[in-house]
Amino acid sequence: MRLSKSRILAGLHYLIPLGILLACVFMRWQDVPFVDQLRMNVFDTYQRIAPREFEDVGVRIVDIDEKSLEELGQWPWPRTNLAGLVYRLRAAGARVVGFDMVFAEPDRTSPARVVNDWPKGPTTDEITAKVHTLPDHDNLFAQFIAGTGQIVTANQLTNKHVETPPRQIGNFSVSGEAGRKLSDFIAVLPGAAKNLDVIENAASGNALVNVAPEQDGIVRRVPLLAALDHDMPLIGVPVYPTLSLEMLRVLQDAPKTMNVRMSGASGSTRWTQSEGIEAIRVGQATIPTDHAGYMWVHFSGHNGARYISASDVMNDSLPRDALRDTFVLVGTSAAGLLDLRSSPLDPVLPGVEIHAEMLEQMILDHFLTRPYWAAEAETFVLLLVGLFFVFMVPRLGAVWPAIAGSTLGVAAFWFSWWAYETKLLLIDPVYPLISLLAVYSATTLIGFMRTEGERRQVRTAFGNYLSPALVNELSRYPERLKLGGETRDMTLMFCDVRGFTAISEGFKSNPQGLTRLINRLLTPLTECILDREGTIDKYMGDCIMAFWNAPLDVDNHAHHACESALAMRAALATLNHERHQEAEQANETFLPLNVGIGINSGDCLVGNMGSDQRFDYSVLGDAVNLAARLEGQSKNYGVDIVLGEDVAKRLGTAFAIVELDLIAVKGKSEAVHIFALLGDSTLRTSEPFQALERLHRSMLDAYRNQRWDDAEQLIAQCRDASDAAGPLRGLYDLYAERIALFRQTPPPDDWDGVFVATSK
Repeated sequence: MRLSKSRILAGLHYLIPLGILLACVFMRWQDVPFVDQLRMNVFDTYQRIAPREFEDVGVRIVDIDEKSLEELGQWPWPRTNLAGLVYRLRAAGARVVGFDMVFAEPDRTSPARVVNDWPKGPTTDEITAKVHTLPDHDNLFAQFIAGTGQIVTANQLTNKHVETPPRQIGNFSVSGEAGRKLSDFIAVLPGAAKNLDVIENAASGNALVNVAPEQDGIVRRVPLLAALDHDMPLIGVPVYPTLSLEMLRVLQDAPKTMNVRMSGASGSTRWTQSEGIEAIRVGQATIPTDHAGYMWVHFSGHNGARYISASDVMNDSLPRDALRDTFVLVGTSAAGLLDLRSSPLDPVLPGVEIHAEMLEQMILDHFLTRPYWAAEAETFVLLLVGLFFVFMVPRLGAVWPAIAGSTLGVAAFWFSWWAYETKLLLIDPVYPLISLLAVYSATTLIGFMRTEGERRQVRTAFGNYLSPALVNELSRYPERLKLGGETRDMTLMFCDVRGFTAISEGFKSNPQGLTRLINRLLTPLTECILDREGTIDKYMGDCIMAFWNAPLDVDNHAHHACESALAMRAALATLNHERHQEAEQANETFLPLNVGIGINSGDCLVGNMGSDQRFDYSVLGDAVNLAARLEGQSKNYGVDIVLGEDVAKRLGTAFAIVELDLIAVKGKSEAVHIFALLGDSTLRTSEPFQALERLHRSMLDAYRNQRWDDAEQLIAQCRDASDAAGPLRGLYDLYAERIALFRQTPPPDDWDGVFVATSK
């Protein structure tokens, strides 16, 4: 019995890692979603590190932007305006124009349609009859499209059935994969949003604007062709090209039939048994694709050089040769028109820019590809090395296989990066290495996993009370778990909720709801601090105390604290917006959460404070007390973030700050200058803020020199300026009240402008 149990335990050293290996191979071969997402994240990282270098090849986006909507009216515009746009673009030298929009509905501004809304009667019948003789705007637009030529219209395949399919101009022939239809590999949808027939029939090309994001909402690949599930006589299921591909065909004046080369076509390299599309040839250009006809987009990132406002075209305000020999896509970046996407480089960008990037790549013959043999090669390496780990680690020990595995990992990353950087090939090094690491760990740590799991539980438990940086520091240096401290230059922050007593009264019968509200508030505020290298000292009800530059060194810690404060203000605004919507839906009274924040810098004593039985990592010092007082003064001065003098000196011109007062806070006899943090460097460099800053300084100078009339005039000007640059009306009301009191009871002759606070 002992022998049998021993053999079973010995066999586990092989069976468990072998089972993990086979599971990893199965998941890779089935391409389960998380494996695919992991691979996409690797490729996204490569693009972020080394995006495609932008080369101006003449691709332009005529942008229906906010400026155009403001100057030319709301969308949709009359088709006469679009006719004028087409004429101006072609007259200015644009070689091809593609629309990233569908003209599915008749123009409501056409004269014959406008009169339908007029009241009927003898006084209008004659006018109505004459109006019906005027040109229809859609027909006029179509005439301009046909007359200028080289215009590509767009349609979009959808899940909604359509009776009449869009016009198919560019079509496809197939080479290779005998017996297989093109629709076996590409996306097939049952319906389409199509243009009016009169517009479609006038165009030189008609294309898709379908952009298919991945499961995480990011666009990495775009289908170059897709089919409509609508059998047509003679041609069967119609297959349509994407906008950039059709524009390339029209640009080259190439034949209408483009060639789809399958993986088994003559002249193609077929290293594996993979089936599907390999490339699409249009004119002189060959575009490589994946098996489903998707093109990988090698993004260069958002670039303003591509964009021209549609209003500038319509107003003839462009330089003479601005559009000569260009390839124009007409689209929109206006947020209200909802054509916004995400890419590996830009979380939000107009969808038309994706088509522009694709067209640039086609013109440059610059293509990012994932070769057919990549999946098989990655799986083969995983299986081969995994079997080596399974059977050799128990015999050789952990050290030499670890060295071999580390060398392989470095080589895999190097090869993957080299393939991307030099050959524009996408090879995934991460999933095979992660899988091999799992196999290796199973073979070496089966007996150690229980102990390591317990240590992780302890680490997780401490992580709920201490900052992640402190947990890491204590895990590396346990000897620091003792009483004592050190003097460090630090930045301190106190954050407290204003009027929380009134809010908590609404939860008298629902203490759990109050707890959830506190947690809902403190969680995002804490993240803002921890994400910027801060340490949470403690929570005191609805108050947070945090500090920077301990236990680890943090460069520019005053900057980090101010960035955290601004991020906290933004996070609180988001939370209040969500709570407001929830309150409206529940028909409840909404009480916003507002916080006051005090930030100060200086020398402090930091370390483990307490008794031999229990102690906390905390901070003491005069700078700490002043930070707490500054938080308390935020309400008195009508601002949400108050800075100490030392912080303001360290910030320089990196943030938008204004001096609040020269104040002796309660508990201190020495006066200090205090400041309000209004915003970041963007606000700091804005003209409204700079104007406010100049007026504000003049006001303080007049106030401290007892020039009350001048000070009151400047206060009025500051109030108006603060509306555009920062919420300071409460501050100016405070100074106006002081001046009114000083007029009745003048300050002493030796008054130096110091305000002595009587409350915390």
